[in-house]
Amino acid sequence: MDWEGMFKYTGFPAYMKPFAGGGWKNVYRLDSIEDFYEKHPETSQLVMLLQEEIKFDEYYRCYCIGGKHVRIMPYEPRNPHHLRYVADFSPSAERYKLMEDIVLRINKYLGYDFNTVELALRDGVPYAIDFCNPAPDAEIKSVGQENFDWVIETAANYAIERAQAAEPGNDNLTWGEYIKTGAGNLPLI
Repeated sequence: MDWEGMFKYTGFPAYMKPFAGGGWKNVYRLDSIEDFYEKHPETSQLVMLLQEEIKFDEYYRCYCIGGKHVRIMPYEPRNPHHLRYVADFSPSAERYKLMEDIVLRINKYLGYDFNTVELALRDGVPYAIDFCNPAPDAEIKSVGQENFDWVIETAANYAIERAQAAEPGNDNLTWGEYIKTGAGNLPLI
């Protein structure tokens, strides 16, 4: 692997985390190349991502169900867990549309029917910080009643839609562009 190229591209500080993690498990903040090489062996067999640290002004957690239904929720990951959805960020209509488009494109590419994408905004530019959450937190105590109701209603309606559209004997799975185009064979950098 071209570690030096990746380090140059990402810079430091950076975050190394599981590609499909959750609950902030196995997330490392790295301050240098030496820090990377010290912590990387702790990851064992986990498939990890290395990301630039984004010091954000606003943060959003976005549910995507069925590759077409998006719920953008202000989110403050620096708050205690039970207060993370208590954030007063309010995107403009233009920024909301941009975030919605990013969420839809990511999910179409990955082929996820149920996912959350976390977007950190720095100087008004959204960066996808976390986008591989096909089993995201939807607990009412975490997301709040209004978001919980949306997730339950939208997921139930989508499940019914998929069940009614299923064709016996056919492949009824959702395949993302990543798989369909063979993009998984592309070099990282």
